[in-house]
Amino acid sequence: MAEFSLSLNDDQVTLRDWVHEFAEKVIRPAGEEWDEREETPWPILEEAAKAGIYSWEFLAQLAADPTGLSMPIVNEELFWGDAGIGLSIMGTGLAVSAISGQGTPEQIMTWVPECYGTPGDLRLGAFCVTEPNAGSDVSSLRTHATRDGDDWIINGTKVFITNGGIANVHVVVASVDSTLGARGHSSFIVAPGTPGLSMGKKERKHGIRASHTAEVVFDDVRVPSSCVMGGVERLDERLARARSGQRTGKQAAMSTFEATRPVVAAQAIGIARAAFEFALDYAKDRQQFKKAIIENQSIAFTLADMRTDIDAARLLVWRAAWMAANQVPFTAAEGSMSKLKAGETAVRVTERAVQILGGYGYIRDFPVERWVRDAKIYTIFEGTSEIQRLVIARALSGLHVE
Repeated sequence: MAEFSLSLNDDQVTLRDWVHEFAEKVIRPAGEEWDEREETPWPILEEAAKAGIYSWEFLAQLAADPTGLSMPIVNEELFWGDAGIGLSIMGTGLAVSAISGQGTPEQIMTWVPECYGTPGDLRLGAFCVTEPNAGSDVSSLRTHATRDGDDWIINGTKVFITNGGIANVHVVVASVDSTLGARGHSSFIVAPGTPGLSMGKKERKHGIRASHTAEVVFDDVRVPSSCVMGGVERLDERLARARSGQRTGKQAAMSTFEATRPVVAAQAIGIARAAFEFALDYAKDRQQFKKAIIENQSIAFTLADMRTDIDAARLLVWRAAWMAANQVPFTAAEGSMSKLKAGETAVRVTERAVQILGGYGYIRDFPVERWVRDAKIYTIFEGTSEIQRLVIARALSGLHVE
């Protein structure tokens, strides 16, 4: 087990500074353009691939850090640059996390590289869970997979999917036995070009607009048994245990969300930090009543609270990331704690940054209005703030709080 430390080692410092330089020189200057275009920033993804940031090898390197801190460090820096572009770079990681966490060795070797491609031939991955009538209530999924000989046929519609419909590899969570609820779910890998998979409505969003979000429609999508995540034998064994009333372990979607919550929380911290730093510099320069506005306690105290909240959120993220990397159980829902605190901190800090800038914070000439739009999603996706509180309350009480 790696020792938990608040001091980054030399490799982590080098990693942080390298990614920050990329975010500062490549991502942030492009943020406004791609927010306005509301399109996947392919030129930026190409630059990230050439730098080695958009690649499965880089993700594996981060995941291999025994302290667990490299992944949140990188995400914080990328999203400090711009959240929409950052999500375009890291969004494929959701599908990869699902494959790595649930797949067989053969599936991991085959499909993880396929999610990224290579410079000049980039690929994307998408993780498809949410449905029109199944958001926080994942147990209500209606997308279903039916066995047909050695194949499975998938039908249903997913919504709010990052890279949905444009991804090369789609990982979809579907019900294989509706009588079992969430215990009857399984994940399937849908290969590029599979007939019956199509993109539905592309969403026009409040924030993170450089990240593609769309419906994904599955109409008699046929996949081979080799694309059942974890293998058919393991699925059959799990279904048999569920039907006999035995424990089956975590269901497909939730196991992925638990692994990624501290990472998503780190993204929110990056947005909050960007807004805080901009507001701090502005408060030092902005003159009113013949003095810098930071000399007023109301502004100075607001900035003090902003920085305190950011640092507190980061500590929760690092703790959860270390625990996950070292297989320390989340007995008090520490992953959900990190996501809850970071998401709400991002919303609060960006709103305060707008207030410090006043009218200038509300116009597009300054980036804080974009950051406040980007921040809001972090109290919604990957589990709403209310769901995080529910998970924490259940962990603390041992009761099925509703």
